[in-house]
Amino acid sequence: MRNYLISYCIFLIFFFLSSASSIENRIILKIDNSIITNVDVINEAKYLQALNPNLQDLAKDKILEIAKNSLIREKIKEIEISKASSSSINSEYLESVIKSIYMSIGFKNKKEFIKHIKKFDINMQIIEKKLSNETLWNQLIYNKFFSKIKIDKEKIKKDINSINKKSKSYSLNEIVYSTENNDETKKLFEKIKESIAKNGFENTAAIYSISETSKTGGNLGWVSENSINKNILSNISKIKIGEFTNPILIPGGFLILKVKDIKEIEKKINMEKEFNLRIASMQNQQLNQYSNIYYKKIKKDILIDEK
Repeated sequence: MRNYLISYCIFLIFFFLSSASSIENRIILKIDNSIITNVDVINEAKYLQALNPNLQDLAKDKILEIAKNSLIREKIKEIEISKASSSSINSEYLESVIKSIYMSIGFKNKKEFIKHIKKFDINMQIIEKKLSNETLWNQLIYNKFFSKIKIDKEKIKKDINSINKKSKSYSLNEIVYSTENNDETKKLFEKIKESIAKNGFENTAAIYSISETSKTGGNLGWVSENSINKNILSNISKIKIGEFTNPILIPGGFLILKVKDIKEIEKKINMEKEFNLRIASMQNQQLNQYSNIYYKKIKKDILIDEK
């Protein structure tokens, strides 16, 4: 009887180990010739929670859904990147991208950031690979659409000359989304509002936003009112700290902004520096819009097979 029990226990151990192994290796998605397993989704969830700890407030299945959608975007971009001739990133530039990420989520240096991501069983190699892919995507978008960017430099100069010494700076979070028709737009905005009330703005950005800032809860950091589009500024100037705007129409979709904080700043204006900052800000805004439009376009031609 004792030998039977021992044999039965050994059988159970092997059975559960075998079951666990089969679960770990299960393919859940095929995107063209690329596969995504549930282990990939679990690891992506860890990565996203490392960048946005607020995600831990969501239910596990919702976090995994966000992670799955994040991987789909990543794989589709990888497929498009592989068609481009350039596929390398300058290491110094990559370090600057990594720095901008960890500073945006409140870490002063890379050492602190590495210590943080280890808690989520994530290493720097994973971070570097993901940010390299995102940088290559941004390069692709830049090469394709830079010639289409429109900036009125004379108007920028006039605006700078009219700047008051005192101005406001806004700490902002964004949600960018798009739909196929007006009915869907209204329904999706209602869902987004319900999610904001239930899960908070940052987690809702992770769920619904198509912008890359979704990984960090839609965080845009501090933005000077002098570098914000007048239409957008008129929307955020009407709301209080902690509130969010109604959807703002932008190329390729809609934008919702939350004002996390406001501060008044007084500074001497360096004309050349301010001019260059404005140019860079406008270029980034337009390139981000082209990025969302182009991603939406190429996704239609990608075969996504959910197992």
